[in-house]
Amino acid sequence: MYFTGLIIGISIFLLIGSFHPLVVKAEYYLGKKKLKIIFGVVSALSILLSLFTGLVLSIFLGCFGFVCFWAVFEADRQEKRRIERTTNI
Repeated sequence: MYFTGLIIGISIFLLIGSFHPLVVKAEYYLGKKKLKIIFGVVSALSILLSLFTGLVLSIFLGCFGFVCFWAVFEADRQEKRRIERTTNI
């Protein structure tokens, strides 16, 4: 039996699930501009690094890079949600 796909699936599921609270906290403490810079740099580095590693690590780094890339765009939406929450109270 091969468990590679199962391990990758579980790790990506946990990675995606952990990024939403991470983006919320990072936007609150760092602000949108710093969040975008940090996640953009981490995204580019991990995607670039995924080109030079083995198969399983390459898959994980590629997914990690694109989840970080998603966080850059999610920062705008998170800011809007935070503003809406504070004005509706």
